Order: sequence, then structure tokens, then C-alpha cells
Amino acid sequence: MSVLFAILLFSFLIFIHELGHFAAAKLSGVQVNEFALFMGPAIYKKQVGETLYSIRTIPIGGYCAMEGEDEDTDNPRSFQKAALWKRLVILVAGAAMNFVAGVVLMAIVYAPAQQFVVPVVDSFEEGCLLEAKDGDFGFKIGDRILEIDGEKIYTSSDFSLILSLNPGEIHDVTVLRNGERLGLEGMALRKAEFPDGNGGTSMRYGFSFSLEDATFANKLDYAWKNTLNTVRTVRLSLQMLLSGQAGLSDMGGPVMIVDQMAEVAASSPTALDALLNMLYFGAFIAINLAVMNLLPIPALDGGRVAGLLITATIEAVTRKKLDPKYEGYIHGAGMLLLLGLMVLIMFKDIFVVFKG
Repeated sequence: MSVLFAILLFSFLIFIHELGHFAAAKLSGVQVNEFALFMGPAIYKKQVGETLYSIRTIPIGGYCAMEGEDEDTDNPRSFQKAALWKRLVILVAGAAMNFVAGVVLMAIVYAPAQQFVVPVVDSFEEGCLLEAKDGDFGFKIGDRILEIDGEKIYTSSDFSLILSLNPGEIHDVTVLRNGERLGLEGMALRKAEFPDGNGGTSMRYGFSFSLEDATFANKLDYAWKNTLNTVRTVRLSLQMLLSGQAGLSDMGGPVMIVDQMAEVAASSPTALDALLNMLYFGAFIAINLAVMNLLPIPALDGGRVAGLLITATIEAVTRKKLDPKYEGYIHGAGMLLLLGLMVLIMFKDIFVVFKG
């Protein structure tokens, strides 16, 4: 069931993405020649007016083929003849639809919640080193932790996450105390031994976060904060890849995602929990797709936006029309490289799954 759900999920996200391009193109008066789900030979196609609608065999990607997208044409309704702002809207619309889908899925995931753990200090254990006992330096009950080392704290789990990404005990912390922002620069955030209730001890920070009732407004706020958290996760992942902290072995594709979804679904205590956990995966993937698609990489929407802006600038300066086929060659080469990377990651994931 998790495999079937994953296939349906990926298909839905691809459909939503291409639907964004399609709707923006139609509303902008640009002729759409084909609206396709997946790639490869068509297993179903139907001509409706000027547009061919098709479902293809290889369950990877999809496309919205517009007239004059990568070539010059005399058709007044071609993509190249549309106003610059309309072309930009069309290119960004796919990622925007994925982002909206991610936010909606996040809201659905947290709809049944009764309470949330929020990054507000609720209590201290005896001997906690982080409690401000003399003066204002340190945490006090009621403090909302806003930032650590410049990274925003959206949810309570961010506290440990950000500290794990920034080795060392000394950190710059910003809290909201009595309605005012307070900077605690150079604060020592270190764990200490505390009784664990089983006759032993464990290493903890020695304070707990507060519980907040999940009102309708709080659910929307929590869903939005988790959306922003996911955007940051993409950014941190890219930073780790570029800095060499992560490599190909740390990357995963659809096979790994399906495997993880199956594990999460199997470990969920109820069917509802399993569904909500898989929907969370869906929200995470949708937001990832939205952000990654806007990166200025050839073949991605962000690369096409960058190419469009560069082309428009060159044409404005030289007053000469550039042949769009050359930009098409660049995006075609980028697509081949991306497909090659996807195949490499897929085989790596299959090897890891079957080896495990």
C-alpha cells in the first residue's frame, strides 16, 4: 500500500506542477501543444482543441509543451511572443503550485492535533546550568527561543537540530522575553547529567518546553512554520553538498523515499497515523520540489527563469533578437545530466535497499 501511495503521490505532485504551467499559459494566452504526465511513448492521448493530453509510459516527470518554447515561430500566441512578465509567471507557476500543495498537505497532517510542543521554556530541572538565576543571562520560564546562531527556531525540535549543525558549546541565542527580543550572546549550551527516573542518569539540557493547545489558528501557524522549516532543510542540505559535508551516498531518490515511507507506515500505531505520516512525506517532497525547481540550473524552472532574464537583458542592450534554440540546447543538455543523476541515485538506492 505504501508503494501504491508513493506512486500516486509522485503522480499527483507532477500533475500539480505541470498544471501550474498549463493554467498560467492558458490564462496568459499562450498556445499549449501538449500536456503530458510522465515521459516516453504515450499509452493514452486525446486531442482537445489545440492541446494534446497524454499519459506516457515512464513514470518520471511530465511536461507542458508550449508553442515556440525553445524555437522561434511566427505564431502570435507562442511562448516567445508573450510579454516578459507573462513568461516569468508561466515558468514559476509550477513550483508555486508544488509549494501550495505542500502547505495544504502540512495543514492536513496537523489538523487532528490536540496540542503542540512549542519552543517556550516551561520548567527547569534542579541544577540546570541554563537557568538565569542571577541577572538576565540565561533562560527564564516563559522565554520563547527565537534564534540560535542566526537560525530561526520554528518548532521545539529545531533547538537540538540547530545545535547539532553547529558544533561547540558557545552559541548566540535570541529569546522573546516579556514581549521584547533579548540577545544572549556567547551563551554556553551544554548538557549535564540528570536522573532519568530508572535509578541512573542521562545527559540532558535540563529544561522542558511548553505545551500549547492546537486551536485552528495555531494549527495553521504550526503548518506554516513546518513549511518554512522544510525550506531551510533544503538550503542546509545544499550547503552540505557544496561544502563536501555530504556526498552522493547521502542523497536519495524515489526508491529510498518509498522504502522510508514503508518503514514509517509499518511502525505507525494506527492506520490514521500511517496515513498522516505518509502525507507528511508528501508535504516534504512537494516543498522540496518547489525549492529545487527554482534553482538556477539548466532544465529546471529556475534555470529557464535565469536564461530568460539573461536573454532579455542581452536583447535590451544589443537590440538584437537571440535565437531561442541555443537556450534550448543548454536546457536539453541539463536535462540529460539530471536524468543521468536520477538513474545513478536510483540504482544506488536499489542496492542499499536490497543489501539492507
